[in-house]
Amino acid sequence: MLLVALVLVGGAGYAVWTNLDSLISLTTPLESKDFPGPGGDQVDVEIPEGATGTAMGQELYEAGVVASVSAFTAAFEANPGSASIRPGTYTMLEEMPARDAVALLVKNETADLQLTLPEGYTVDQTIERAAQVTGLPVEDFEAALKSPGKIGVPKQAEGKVEGWLYPDTYMVKPDDTAVGLLTQMVDGTKSVLREKNVPVADWQSVLTKASLVEREGRTAEDRAKIARAIENRLEDGMPLQIDAAVAYGAGKPGTELTDADLDNEKNPYNTYEHLGLPPGPIANPGTTSIDAVLNPTPGDWKYWITVNLDTGETKFSETYEEHLAYQQELREWQAANG
Repeated sequence: MLLVALVLVGGAGYAVWTNLDSLISLTTPLESKDFPGPGGDQVDVEIPEGATGTAMGQELYEAGVVASVSAFTAAFEANPGSASIRPGTYTMLEEMPARDAVALLVKNETADLQLTLPEGYTVDQTIERAAQVTGLPVEDFEAALKSPGKIGVPKQAEGKVEGWLYPDTYMVKPDDTAVGLLTQMVDGTKSVLREKNVPVADWQSVLTKASLVEREGRTAEDRAKIARAIENRLEDGMPLQIDAAVAYGAGKPGTELTDADLDNEKNPYNTYEHLGLPPGPIANPGTTSIDAVLNPTPGDWKYWITVNLDTGETKFSETYEEHLAYQQELREWQAANG
């Protein structure tokens, strides 16, 4: 009886260990499949924003660049520069060794172009820059602007695109179009307005004020004060008298304005002759200027003037008499600096 029991136990033990060995052999990972290299034809692969190593490996595997996702992730984890890989379109080779694919991505030499649009650019300046950088005909951008709704400009803008092309750096892909790029810019502005909880009904007026602030002020501090001065003038029923708006409507630089320009009632952007805000934005404002309009510095200023054209030093005043004194300060600076 004892012998039989031992045999049974031994047999059971043998069966258990035999099955366990089989289980271990099934679950132990084999070496990841990889290409020997050096690689074949070129292929463009897009690495999306926020992609993990596994997600990158999947993109490359589907494009035929790496032999397996696991080989790529192993190489990704072994390369200390992997964390620096940026999103974008990369020109890779088909059938690359995984370690070479990671090394190429780490170089961050994307096939994308970078289109940088400064704050305060007008629509005309924006499409001129976009055409230069992308190689797309400026006529494509002009045609897209004729249908504002198709690029996402809301109805309250009344067909005006000015102010809606958000200043930022855009990654331009080889297949991007003028319509697509302009849509990205409009979406950028909408995104900022939504993030700051600006009511949709106020979007156009906020952008109009922000564009005035953008063109009038250099620093964030000055812009917040100018935004307050604009509100004070509007509340008191005073004309805004902003040269940048007049210049925009006249189609010339502010330095070339004449007395006739300032007296021209036919210019709807002439804030000397017409009360209230101009018909729309005069430029594409950045986040700092939008913030200034939404959170103006408390104060009773109604006037401002730059007294040093080199440094941009701007002085603010509550009375016209103070403003006249600062005007004299500017004239003295101009006399001393040619």
